[in-house]
Amino acid sequence: MEEPNWPIVNEEDLWKFVGWHLANKGIHSVLVGGAVVAIYSKGAYRSGDLDLVEPLLSKQTEIKSTMESIGFNKVNRHYVHPKCPHLYIEFVSAPVSIGDDYRIIPDEKEFKGKILKILSPTDCIKDRLASFIHFKARECLDQALLVAKSQNFDLQKVEEWCLNESSSGKEAFDEFIKLYKK
Repeated sequence: MEEPNWPIVNEEDLWKFVGWHLANKGIHSVLVGGAVVAIYSKGAYRSGDLDLVEPLLSKQTEIKSTMESIGFNKVNRHYVHPKCPHLYIEFVSAPVSIGDDYRIIPDEKEFKGKILKILSPTDCIKDRLASFIHFKARECLDQALLVAKSQNFDLQKVEEWCLNESSSGKEAFDEFIKLYKK
């Protein structure tokens, strides 16, 4: 597997590089968070990091070994590459969840003979709306809209999730749909 062009690597190419090496060692991580927005918005949003969920806690030693084998060093809770100052990797706690929903089934993408997992566009939108609902993070509403306007997604599932997530979910969905239709 060829190394990326480190000084200019984007979230998608870094995910494919790291994800391929992890999958090659039997580590089946799932990409979540802002890097998913960067990928689905085709770079209109830049995240600065990649958040990966590895469902098996027993894989921590293998993760560290694999990351080190491809040039990453662990600094506090992040993995950084000396040639890539603009992006870092963080392994976040399992399970993959969006708000109170733990029944997430990630999309699977084949890359050079390995299966890489990523939140679906629908789940990415719900994930961003979760931050908007619970933390009033307006930028996350904007990120949800970037994904919605550039990807096919299930609007009904987004609405159902919003209504079930919180008492303020209806208002969040109403604002999302108003801006989406603009």
